[in-house]
Amino acid sequence: MQRITAWLPGLLAASGAALLAWFVSSHYGGPQLLYALLFGMAVHHLAAVPRYQPGLQLSSRSILRVGVALLGVRITLAQVMALGPLPPLLVMLGVPLTILFALWLARLLGFKSRFGLLTGGSVAICGASAAIAIACILPQQKKTDEWLAFTVVAVTALSTLAMIIYPIISRLLAFDPHTAGIFLGGTIHDVAQVVGAGYLLGEQAGNTATFTKLLRVAMLVPVVMVSTLLLSGNRRESSHQENSHRPPLLPLFLVAFLILVIINSAGWLPAFLQTLLVQVSNACLVMAIAAIGIKTSVAELAAMGWRPLLLVVGETLFLAVFVMIGLLFL
Repeated sequence: MQRITAWLPGLLAASGAALLAWFVSSHYGGPQLLYALLFGMAVHHLAAVPRYQPGLQLSSRSILRVGVALLGVRITLAQVMALGPLPPLLVMLGVPLTILFALWLARLLGFKSRFGLLTGGSVAICGASAAIAIACILPQQKKTDEWLAFTVVAVTALSTLAMIIYPIISRLLAFDPHTAGIFLGGTIHDVAQVVGAGYLLGEQAGNTATFTKLLRVAMLVPVVMVSTLLLSGNRRESSHQENSHRPPLLPLFLVAFLILVIINSAGWLPAFLQTLLVQVSNACLVMAIAAIGIKTSVAELAAMGWRPLLLVVGETLFLAVFVMIGLLFL
């Protein structure tokens, strides 16, 4: 009861911002995660009040992991296999190459490689959701929350812009619906924007874009596993970080994610339960992002300057050009 009492103020604050984000998104459209982040940032002053801190910490870490784990109910192996050989080839090459490019560009711009991993993984895999998952394995620091907040804002904005521009590019390049779907699903960051852009070009393009995107989402597992191993082995750097800890070799939320993918692929998950778990996952992620928003200072984000935006734009262009070249010449 003492723990629950300690958590309650922060949980209520994060829940309030999340509910407001849900209301605005439901009635006026737009991405819930971005709304939750912005509404949370609007009440950043609560983060300085001691009684809110335990609940905000619980929301931004533990509830975050629950939301990521439950993403596994959205994916089946059959959906991935139905795409044919080209989308898996582009995804399996595009995701690691984009992350490697992000690590190089981050170093070139003067950032730590962990920031490059966070933004690169977000661009390469599934936008804000991937950023959240990768943030779970990074050492727990105030800087990590700032990086995550910036990444969510940047990739959501670029993903929305891509939802408008990429279908136009597909028409200019005379892509057929299947090819256009692969292009959209292989390049746009967030799932919602992929679906929106795909179905603008018709049902076939929409279905292909959605399944291609789910293939990228599935890459979250190997990326998080490899990143966790690399972070765990980097003892020298982590030993000099304040308030940091070495992540476990196999995070429990990733194990749960894999188990849910297997259960969903086997058809053991009733439709009503799958729908419920998707809703719970969404609620956890929105609440966690709201808590991160509360903990994030607008002034500190602004102080990051133009270089972080250049990093994310560069990663986005790299992935788009790579997939486009692959579709034109493979």
